[in-house]
Amino acid sequence: MKSSDTTTAWLFLAPALLLLGIFVLWPMAYLVWLGCTDGSLRDPFFVGTANYERLFTSPRFWEVLINTVVFTFGTVVPSVALALLVAVVLNRALLFRGIIRAVYFLPTVISLVAAGVSFRWLFHPQGWINALFGLSGTDWLASPTWAMPVLILVALWKQIGFNVVIFLAGLGTVPASRYEAAQLDGANDWQQFWYITLPGIRPTLVFAIVTTVIFAFRSFEPVYVMTGGGPVNRTNILVYYIYQQAFGLFNFGLSAAAAVVLLVGVLLVTAVQLWVAGSDQQD
Repeated sequence: MKSSDTTTAWLFLAPALLLLGIFVLWPMAYLVWLGCTDGSLRDPFFVGTANYERLFTSPRFWEVLINTVVFTFGTVVPSVALALLVAVVLNRALLFRGIIRAVYFLPTVISLVAAGVSFRWLFHPQGWINALFGLSGTDWLASPTWAMPVLILVALWKQIGFNVVIFLAGLGTVPASRYEAAQLDGANDWQQFWYITLPGIRPTLVFAIVTTVIFAFRSFEPVYVMTGGGPVNRTNILVYYIYQQAFGLFNFGLSAAAAVVLLVGVLLVTAVQLWVAGSDQQD
């Protein structure tokens, strides 16, 4: 009976595993192979680790990595913290909760290309931002100082609504009896948040952080639409660098090696976050 059940289970899993192998595992394996070649799609020549040596000895690539870290950190921390704050406030609201939740979630379903075009127009020297603050022709996206913060602002606008909905779902799983008991013991709002809310939504918090990190790592559209990696390479993040090398310079081997670095980075960050979350639960 046990063997029969196992066979049946594998039969049901087979279609999904087949699709996973064709569309996920095989492209990943081919990417790793392409990163060890000269990048020729017709007759690739094996070059070993030459592409990786070229990457890690390139000052431009290290600048791209630093830009990626800055963009990721600037996106993840505010979007998670602000979303959690908004979710806690909305969770206590009694009126129009569903409408407000839908309004916050709306940016999530809007195309990043459309959002990038809109924000590029807003931050144009003759755009509404300069008109609103009485500035005379400030070119935000051409400024080495302000171009990256504007990109981070677009990412925050896009991601906060998704995190708000996730946190609201997580807050709904925390029993109200815990808050009632804490109030009877004289706990204030901050103590209730720190000792009840945060431990109660820890899995949700980890999920929000992981998905936001992945969103930041794969953010391509705002850079492509708004800055093109400029000015002076200040907004060139890793995923856009991969695009430049592959479809701008046709260095497919170098581009594949950079994509492998991105893949490994995402996997490492996700693994560390899950490990930290698991160790916290054991404690």
